[in-house]
Amino acid sequence: MHFRLTFPITPIEPPIDYRDRLLLMGSCFAEEMGAQLQQHLFQTLVNPHGILYNPLSITHAIHSYLDAKQYTEADLFQHNDLWHSWDHHSRFSALTPAAALQNINAAQTQAAQCLEEARWLVITLGSAHAYLLKETGQLAGNCYKVPMASFYKKLLTVDEIISALDNMMHRLFFRNRHINILFTISPVRYVRDGVVENNLSKAILLQAVHHLVNKFDRLFYFPAYELVIDDLRDYRFYKDDLVHPNETAIHYVWEQFVNNCIHPDSQQLLRSIHDLNRARQHKPFNPESPQHKQFLQTYARKVQQLKEQHVQLDWSELEKYFRG
Repeated sequence: MHFRLTFPITPIEPPIDYRDRLLLMGSCFAEEMGAQLQQHLFQTLVNPHGILYNPLSITHAIHSYLDAKQYTEADLFQHNDLWHSWDHHSRFSALTPAAALQNINAAQTQAAQCLEEARWLVITLGSAHAYLLKETGQLAGNCYKVPMASFYKKLLTVDEIISALDNMMHRLFFRNRHINILFTISPVRYVRDGVVENNLSKAILLQAVHHLVNKFDRLFYFPAYELVIDDLRDYRFYKDDLVHPNETAIHYVWEQFVNNCIHPDSQQLLRSIHDLNRARQHKPFNPESPQHKQFLQTYARKVQQLKEQHVQLDWSELEKYFRG
């Protein structure tokens, strides 16, 4: 008897390599996958605008990197004693415009440079619902707990999403002729929109993405959504809110990502780094004991050996830990 519906995943070609720079953008699920990549020392930049959910906000952010846009105080607004940007996540909000702009523009500069050099752009789409300010018609990437009466809520059409992504891709491919795009759909269920509305939103995203992936080279799809919704398919794999995948689900999706999207040679290095990360999490009974000091020295040598073989990676945190 079979109690789960598993399915084959088409490996991407070319696979992701440790030599590649990656830019991840999108919903909070992009943050989860980005954290895994960063922990395993891939050259990864995650959400320079902060978490974004809808395709128009994501493409708008990418256009701002291609334009090397620098934000000014005119791009900000004040709400609940903080200064915010409608384009950005609340992690960039600050008590003064200067403080908000410093963080925003530093991220802009970093993202613009990364996009010029990146081999992979990974876009995780969360929702086809977008929010527009009634007063100006401006798209809001984050609503900042402003009363909903201030917004028009719009369900984007497949054609609108395809057009936005298509325009962004043409600019991006002209600027960076080596970049590939990997799409995923977030398995997070936006039940605040309504269960039926969430399913309709995901269906629109899926149709738009598959239209583009089937039409263009250098575009790929990884089924993170299907792995959680159709393979795991159980509330045991969600957090207490029954909306966000839990750690077990995230780890399962990560394993499938590694097996199907990472180059075999890089998988070997990834496993070595995983062992170092596990050793780093070890809690010694007596940190001053000779045994623990020998343990640290052993792993410090392993870090040094890997560093000599892979000098392009940032080994500083692991070196710092194992050298005490």
